[in-house]
Amino acid sequence: MGTGGIARKSRLLVIAVAIAALLIAVHTVISRLSEPAVYDADSTEIAVGPGEHFEIRVADGRADGFRWIIAEPRPDPAVLKASGSHSGADGPSSSGAGGSRYLDFVAVGPGRTDLRLLRCRRCTDSEGRADGGQRLEFRVTVG
Repeated sequence: MGTGGIARKSRLLVIAVAIAALLIAVHTVISRLSEPAVYDADSTEIAVGPGEHFEIRVADGRADGFRWIIAEPRPDPAVLKASGSHSGADGPSSSGAGGSRYLDFVAVGPGRTDLRLLRCRRCTDSEGRADGGQRLEFRVTVG
């Protein structure tokens, strides 16, 4: 054999690398297009489709000791499921002040349910009265 085998192997390698790069680019575009919708605290009515992911953005003063919880009565689990949370800065980082918390949810199936969020320190009761907590209410419709 001559050098034809090496050239063929090189071409196959280049093709494989090109296909891998194309798949990575397609995955990146799809990921960007499928990012969950973000609703703010004043969006009291939320309408999504079954299987959709969405987030609720709430103020989060990380240094003040308060945290957000889902209050009683909990949303109907056949309609809505909590799937975690993460924080994000609202600008340049400064001594732990400011920022937002993103509460993540998945619309499970068709229906309507209420979602109540509490911002509290000790979260000793579902109303947050023990420590001056804040309460937010949302109506979530999955259709």
